[in-house]
Amino acid sequence: MTNIIVISNQKGGVGKTTTAINLSAALGELGKKTLLIDLDSQGNASSACGFNQESSGRNVYDLLMGDATADECIIRAKKDSFDLIPSNRDLMAAEIQLLEVENRELVLRQALENKKTEYDFIVIDSPPSMNILTLNALALAKSLIIPVQCEYYALEGMTGMLESIYQIKETVNPQLELMGVLRTMYDSRNSLAVEVSAQLKKYFHERLFWTFVPRNVRLAEAPSHGMSALRYDPNCSGSKAYISLAKEVIKKTMET
Repeated sequence: MTNIIVISNQKGGVGKTTTAINLSAALGELGKKTLLIDLDSQGNASSACGFNQESSGRNVYDLLMGDATADECIIRAKKDSFDLIPSNRDLMAAEIQLLEVENRELVLRQALENKKTEYDFIVIDSPPSMNILTLNALALAKSLIIPVQCEYYALEGMTGMLESIYQIKETVNPQLELMGVLRTMYDSRNSLAVEVSAQLKKYFHERLFWTFVPRNVRLAEAPSHGMSALRYDPNCSGSKAYISLAKEVIKKTMET
């Protein structure tokens, strides 16, 4: 059975796209057949995988509008061991067009119905807001990973995110569960980061991943080369962290 995971946080700049790309790459490196869906109209995950946003190829907008099948949209990440349904700025229009569609929160679920048994993991990079695209992702997924930067405002938006999960479980997708909270851009030399990390441990307990992603220059450099950090520099601390995260994710899916 395919494990469908959404990477989401209503606060931007927390490492959401970096996590989506590098978790997908790490799962692929560990032998798991993985599909990454870029559901963010900024298309940063697609660019970081070597996809040209000016390309005339099919993308997630075409999938949501019913103009293409999933098979027609899927491409291979150019330098990594996972598949990709790319995005571009066309996706901004989908946010408006989907509002007129019946059962609009289930469009992505219906479009991917025949892909649910083909992959071990489907990872979705969602927009940094609770819009119709994020709702489609959460209506499809079994699990949610929330990346959090250990800073003063880290817990802002978390309440709203958790309330949204509860509402979606009650109305649209009863199988949705919080898999875990991931600390990103973590610096153990920063006393505030250590303090926020302690607060997260106190609040989330076993829902906080043991793995944390450190601040790492190589993680930031990799997207400009059209590849994951694991391909760009497999020995950097960021790459090692995402391999560790992937192992945790695999273990958690085996326990459920």
